[in-house]
Amino acid sequence: MIVSLQYTCHVADGLLKDAGITAVSVSEWDSEKGRYLASLDVHRTLEGYAVGQLLEGDGSSVMEDNRAAGIAAAGKTVFKFASGSLAALSGKTVKFTTKPVGSRRFELEFTDWPEASQTK
Repeated sequence: MIVSLQYTCHVADGLLKDAGITAVSVSEWDSEKGRYLASLDVHRTLEGYAVGQLLEGDGSSVMEDNRAAGIAAAGKTVFKFASGSLAALSGKTVKFTTKPVGSRRFELEFTDWPEASQTK
């Protein structure tokens, strides 16, 4: 099964604190396991802009009380473009993870930020 998902979110902390993210993701699923085929995300802050592109990603269905609670995923994304306060991200690769936190909600975490980006 092919799944196309559009989402928006607000970043709570870290380098992208207070950024808004708008994204589209396409994945292929075989039962409870998924592989991400494509994803493009736009990160906006008051003083910066960045565009991320999926490099790789896998997911799995999370069950709670014998019901699907959401999707857990992990992978890598590269920032193909960045400007303003996010300019240091341009060309950088980071890891991401997601986990469900409620109905139709998930938590997204980026890790392995390049050192130069952490000082911004």
